[in-house]
Amino acid sequence: MNQELFQSFTTLAYRPFIDPINVHRLWYWLLIPLALGIAVTYKAVRVGDMSHYVRQVAAMTAQIVGAMFLLGLGSYLLIQHVLPLILPVK
Repeated sequence: MNQELFQSFTTLAYRPFIDPINVHRLWYWLLIPLALGIAVTYKAVRVGDMSHYVRQVAAMTAQIVGAMFLLGLGSYLLIQHVLPLILPVK
């Protein structure tokens, strides 16, 4: 069977939860749409004045992404630099 024809058939049979997209190297870029979705949903319920909605969604998205970055950096520093000082490997 022709390779292009085979790929077109497999594209038609794509099942998102059974055959996920291979983005293992770029998974951290999915944080931005996830944070945006959370901020849009949360602020749609909580914002008092809709004239400030877009600004508040952008601010919350930046806060979520920034917090995740700082948590990742803190975890890296703890595991790579602090724990070897506390528990040296023999």
